[in-house]
Amino acid sequence: MISLTRFHSGERIAINPDLIERIEENPDTVVTMTNGNRHVIGESIDEITDKIRSFRASLLTLAMHMANHPSIAGTARLHVVRGAHDGGDFPRTFESGAVEP
Repeated sequence: MISLTRFHSGERIAINPDLIERIEENPDTVVTMTNGNRHVIGESIDEITDKIRSFRASLLTLAMHMANHPSIAGTARLHVVRGAHDGGDFPRTFESGAVEP
């Protein structure tokens, strides 16, 4: 979730960035969600996209940290899977024995 500020009330709201359909600035910033809900936001498009980028990077960082420290992950067994561009081999085999298509 990313935290944004409603334009008129200053109320802080949290939005799932995966459910954002589009962001417009004309001149107010309007975030339209996939369900059609619209939010007038105080932040600019650039600020919102930076927040989304930081949020997604934090998820990757957390996954890497959990993969390197299994005790933190609890029962989850995470592995970082390298793609072809990272020098990985195909097909990739996961711990469950399943092979990724």
